[in-house]
Amino acid sequence: MAKGALTADQKRSMLLLAPPFAYALLLLAVPLLAIVLFSFWTQDFITLDTTFTLANYQEIAEKPIYFALLQRSLYVSGVVTLVTVLLAYPVAYFVSFHVHPSRKSIWLFLITIPFWTSYLIRVFLWKVILGYNGVINTGLTQAGIIDEPLTFILYNVNAVIITLAHAFAPFAILPIFVALEKIDRSLLEASQDLGESKLSTFFRVTLPLSVPGVVAAVLIVFIPTIGDYVTPELMGGAGGKLIANMIQTQFLALNNAPLGAALAIVAMLSVTAISLVFVLLNRKWLRGRA
Repeated sequence: MAKGALTADQKRSMLLLAPPFAYALLLLAVPLLAIVLFSFWTQDFITLDTTFTLANYQEIAEKPIYFALLQRSLYVSGVVTLVTVLLAYPVAYFVSFHVHPSRKSIWLFLITIPFWTSYLIRVFLWKVILGYNGVINTGLTQAGIIDEPLTFILYNVNAVIITLAHAFAPFAILPIFVALEKIDRSLLEASQDLGESKLSTFFRVTLPLSVPGVVAAVLIVFIPTIGDYVTPELMGGAGGKLIANMIQTQFLALNNAPLGAALAIVAMLSVTAISLVFVLLNRKWLRGRA
């Protein structure tokens, strides 16, 4: 066989990998390249000028509203991620350590039940719960806890955070559960045999070993929430709009796709930078404990 020639197995592997690679290239790489290309063009409502320019990025840098929306979006995504992971960890821990193995599949099945309904329907249900005459306000008023309905739980950033935290809870529970399931239980028994309490065993053994699941949960929740525009549109009101809503407005309402593309690129680069810093800090922390 000639030097450098592919073997039959290598050819078969390339043949098998070609369709999914082409599929990923067509649906991921091409649209992303199109967005990058659009961001360097300009558009006057109908007329699209394909001359290379940095005008869109210059406008983003000069107008404070874009930075304010991006800052608010990162804040909301950060808070949603923190709240979701903090609430998801006890659920995953309970299912992993306190539920009988024969019933764990049932619990996981129950956790995924929210996915059975449309995301839009779940958002509308939260409007019913958090509304001026919703379940929470009506219940608190009838119980005599408040005299008038609460106004800070709907059509603002708080409502967006609550709704997104509920929507992405299963995405945080599942990776943490997988990481907890991989922990060798004999390590926990050895820790307690050496005199450690259950609490110290959790912080010195269980929690560090479950960090990969926590990191996965953080990234899975943080990255997509920055691009969510349905929840801020329906729950945020005037003070709860995020960068994704501005991108949608530029593409659909103002017919300025290049500026919307530039905003999308800026948001994507911001999320990528924060995610990479988080991953690098986590790797540095893990190496320090090794």
